[in-house]
Amino acid sequence: MAQQYRITLLPGDGIGPEIMNVAVDVLKVVGKKFDIDFTFQEAPVGGAAIDLTGEPLPADSLEMCRNSDAVLLAAIGGYKWDHLPPNQRPEAGLLGLRAGLELFANLRPAKIIPQLIDASTLKREVVEGVDILVVRELTGGIYFGKPRGIFASETGEKRGVNTMVYSESEIDRIAHVAFEAARKRGSKLCSVDKANVLDVSQLWRSRITELAKEYPDVELSHLYVDNAAMQLVRAPKQFDTIVTGNLFGDILSDAAAMLTGSIGMLPSASLGSSGLGVFEPVHGSAPDIAGEDKANPLAQVLSAAMMLRYGLNQPAAADYIENGVSQVLQNGLRTGDIMSSGMSLLGCRAMGDALIKTLEEVKQ
Repeated sequence: MAQQYRITLLPGDGIGPEIMNVAVDVLKVVGKKFDIDFTFQEAPVGGAAIDLTGEPLPADSLEMCRNSDAVLLAAIGGYKWDHLPPNQRPEAGLLGLRAGLELFANLRPAKIIPQLIDASTLKREVVEGVDILVVRELTGGIYFGKPRGIFASETGEKRGVNTMVYSESEIDRIAHVAFEAARKRGSKLCSVDKANVLDVSQLWRSRITELAKEYPDVELSHLYVDNAAMQLVRAPKQFDTIVTGNLFGDILSDAAAMLTGSIGMLPSASLGSSGLGVFEPVHGSAPDIAGEDKANPLAQVLSAAMMLRYGLNQPAAADYIENGVSQVLQNGLRTGDIMSSGMSLLGCRAMGDALIKTLEEVKQ
């Protein structure tokens, strides 16, 4: 009997619908190969939801996500909605989705794809072999801490306030995710903080150090965030798994992503304690090329692979997709963002068709 999964699709804005269509077509091929029955349901989020309902995350969309086995998200945002107050912009929908589904752990891989190594702005000898996983705490820290806001002081001068706060339980649960992830990789975990100046980081470091006793097979190290940023550029191969808070993880995961040469190739996973996850590419909505068939759909496809691996426990199906992507690149097929001399330039739809043809021809 086929394994059945209900998948909520959030195409979002900009190039989101284009790349989502490719990912869904790929999953249909995977379903036939691996006897998996996907039921897809679609909901608005971000700018598309604002245009439709006036809210970046309608209650019906959140409920639909809760009643699914996994959520596949494309991209949100765009210039069109920049005039709105921060709590009404598309990005507020993403924060609401993370909080509403209690997605506290964000997994961001940055792995060099051999066929694209020369796309990196760093020297080949620096990035060749890089395989990093950044585990970012996602629902705490300065993005959610209170008090927050812009206030008038007694003198009438405005003051902006954001609060970085973490409880022991919040630190402990992201630490367990990171230690377990490191255990499945190279058994090396680097915790990044700013414990030399921040009290919240001192608590972070003490809890990570204490929990390391439960994982004697994992080598733990600590770095201040400024040094970690420098080391990512200077010698990235020293890292295997990195765990850090929300703000630092936001910055470092983007820096790690650019080691690979194109943010358009990178997926991510956001996981909660219930097992439900949201899987999305790390790139933006690229409204400047929306509707022009220029988008790179491969990060969205690889996000679908992460969904299979981490959300649905279908590692063989995930490998099947990832191997197909590697073969398409090996065949010299490129979208504009990863184009290089001697390669064949394809649009979004044509790249999807080429990948599907490759998958249909290869035995799993």
